[in-house]
Amino acid sequence: MIKNRHNNLTSLFILLMMVILSSCKSVKLSDADDTLARGEFFAASNMYRKIYNRLTKPEERPLRGEVAYKLATCYQRLNRPANAVAAYNNALRYGQTDSTIYLRLGQMLQASGKYQQAKEEYDKYLDWKPEDAVARAGIRGCDIAIASKEAPKSRYIVKQSKLFNSRRADYAPMYFDKNYDILYYTTTNEKATGENKSDITGMKNGDLWMAKKNEKGEWLRPEPVDGELNSDADEGIISFSPDGQTMYLTVAKRSETSSTSVEIYTSRRSDASWSAPQKFEILSDTVTAVGHPAVSPDGTYLYFTSDMPGGYGGLDIWRINLQDRGGSLENLGPQINTQADESFPFARTDSVLYFSSNGHSGYGGLDIFKATLNSTGDRWSIDNMGQPINSTGDDFGITFGPGESGFFSSNRGDARGYDHIYSFILPDLKISIAGWVVDKDDEPVPNARIRIVGNDGSNQKEVARNDGSFKFNLQRGVKYVMMAGAKGYLNQKVEFESDSAEEDAEYGIDFILASISKPSVVENIFYDFDKATLRPESKEALDELAVMLEDNPNVSIEMSAHTDRKGSETYNIDLSERRAKSVVDYLVERGISPSRLTWVGYGKTKPKTVTKRINKEYPQFEEGTELTPEYIETLSDEDQEAADQINRRTEFQVTAIDTDFELL
Repeated sequence: MIKNRHNNLTSLFILLMMVILSSCKSVKLSDADDTLARGEFFAASNMYRKIYNRLTKPEERPLRGEVAYKLATCYQRLNRPANAVAAYNNALRYGQTDSTIYLRLGQMLQASGKYQQAKEEYDKYLDWKPEDAVARAGIRGCDIAIASKEAPKSRYIVKQSKLFNSRRADYAPMYFDKNYDILYYTTTNEKATGENKSDITGMKNGDLWMAKKNEKGEWLRPEPVDGELNSDADEGIISFSPDGQTMYLTVAKRSETSSTSVEIYTSRRSDASWSAPQKFEILSDTVTAVGHPAVSPDGTYLYFTSDMPGGYGGLDIWRINLQDRGGSLENLGPQINTQADESFPFARTDSVLYFSSNGHSGYGGLDIFKATLNSTGDRWSIDNMGQPINSTGDDFGITFGPGESGFFSSNRGDARGYDHIYSFILPDLKISIAGWVVDKDDEPVPNARIRIVGNDGSNQKEVARNDGSFKFNLQRGVKYVMMAGAKGYLNQKVEFESDSAEEDAEYGIDFILASISKPSVVENIFYDFDKATLRPESKEALDELAVMLEDNPNVSIEMSAHTDRKGSETYNIDLSERRAKSVVDYLVERGISPSRLTWVGYGKTKPKTVTKRINKEYPQFEEGTELTPEYIETLSDEDQEAADQINRRTEFQVTAIDTDFELL
């Protein structure tokens, strides 16, 4: 029995070897080439790998290089850059001389994040074709990526959406409508319709699935779309008409006699169910690829991707008028389309289009770009969305929800090249201005009101808190005018512009309001010794006083000057009067009407009483103390000088207010 069992095992082993050998011999290069020509990259890669492994003789080296090149092409189309790099290097090692290999090797190195090596390969290709736009864009993209390692990323927050992702490829998310509570997407998970694996991807063909939000705004578990949409064919990459009644979708159907056909179909919605897809006629031929539909927000245009004649190379983005298709087909032009591939359009507004490209400068693979049409409608400006939206892998299929949030697809970090769905959000910038409203004695002004008006049309108003504090939220890059006021005080106005930098910021400003009922010291007014001549450093303070008078045009004031205790009373009165007049003369030169201004010199007749503010600066003087000559003489020489300095001051007091005067 043991002997017979041994004989049976031997026979089985021989049979298995014969099957394996016969399967190897059955793989012909011509069959692999035909499979590649049909775009069945997964099946072709398996065939080329078997052929490559059996080409071991020295005289087969050139053929081995050719097969390695074709194998690398398959890996590139399957989004496996590491495998593609190895295969392209093998092709070079075995003598392949096609200059395009350097371009493709550069692209795969760039997609692997090996930017310096990628630039070297691009340079080799440019030795053959110095003006090639794709290679030059690749070098610019590598330089951008290298520089971005030192620069901060954009403020977008990107996370993989695990609920929507399977162990296969999930991609091309799309919101159903502006309620943003239903999300459709394409999946190749194991529950997709049909049993067979795609010869193109090695996965099951795509089906359309959807997820809904519950009453709490939480996403529920995804499920297949109801209706007759999903079949054995490859369905996905969709867009909706504004009324939500028509779905435009890409369908790829396998044919035994020709390459897989990629076309746009439509489906109609009845209740919550979708009808069987019907072909949407754009072109009469069945050879040209047409896919990735995107309906404009107003329903006028259908944007799509195609390799039809008349483009700029590879896949281009086109559009057609849905209301009048005849003769309306147009290419979006060379500002958007390049010699490489542009795909996955998403029309956010009539002048903002998002798309993916490997022809514009990017980080590797497909990057997502934002195209903005100018006001005259004749030029697009193209901006890479930067990291972390874009990566070294393929990034594509973006859809926007509320504000700057939504979903997109990427195969970043997946060695198999499988796509996954990611969420993104751009948090609101936290820009604000805060401060206090106090009087000249540093006391909070009760019930102070502050208004802030921006040139963006914003107009905010609030009452300061009991401690005089306030805070407003702002927008970046806006010019603002702020004014504070309160009953019994003059208004004060400030103008400023918020920074346009994309970063959080808090500005600070304090309003120091002048009382209507008591004198207010004008700080930092300086005169030459024993003279009434204003010194140049007084200009800033007097200019601020002039602005305050301009902001309060219905107010008249008295300017007064005061001296210290030294010298005769007559002398000090005369000196202080001349000093007060010199201030008035300056204000008149600044455009303040003389009828609003009077002046008086008080000499040393009105000693200053220590306020809370003075006490903070000179704590040796108790608040409420009057700095009379008799008190000052009791102090040390140092404190006497400080007290005399406090008494030497210039003040103003409101003397009249027009009945039309308005506080905030």
